[in-house]
Amino acid sequence: RFKQYATYGNFNDSLSENHAELGLRELAKHKVLSVCSEAEQLLITQAIRYHNVRVLPEIKDQRCLFFSRLLRDADKLDIYRVVIDYYKYRQKERNTTIELGLPDTQSCSPPILDAIRQRKIAYLKDMATLNDFKLLQISWVFDLNYTPTFCAVHERRYVEQIAATLPQTGEISKLLATVEAYVRERAGIC
Repeated sequence: RFKQYATYGNFNDSLSENHAELGLRELAKHKVLSVCSEAEQLLITQAIRYHNVRVLPEIKDQRCLFFSRLLRDADKLDIYRVVIDYYKYRQKERNTTIELGLPDTQSCSPPILDAIRQRKIAYLKDMATLNDFKLLQISWVFDLNYTPTFCAVHERRYVEQIAATLPQTGEISKLLATVEAYVRERAGIC
């Protein structure tokens, strides 16, 4: 993502380019994977290529599927940590790059709320406000794959911490209770 920001001044793939493909070009340019076998290189590049797609394509190779899912989970955990730290201190210093230039209003878009009600990942195209972006980040739990990831989300209170920055309405509270129940269930904490 550093190359993306250095080149384009943003982290928004729709305003720059696919950061997975950009990262793969950087890895090739600097021969980072040259110490790996061809099979390992293929596995790593496929996992990187798929880490930011909305839905994984059908992957027949089980090792590739495992590492693709693992990288997707790790990426989300990393982003949660970054955005939560940002939200804690954003009143002191706002960063429109992280906020994707979205307006900070009290509203939440119906398609974003509907996606969460349906236990699906919200679409980037449906975002109209910063609250939508926060809800989209919360919706990522519906794309997590592994029990330890759900445990980390629960133990680190990621959903709760992002939720604390949203309008405290009955509708939002009900949605978030559903999300938190889903995380507890998938983490094996019932």
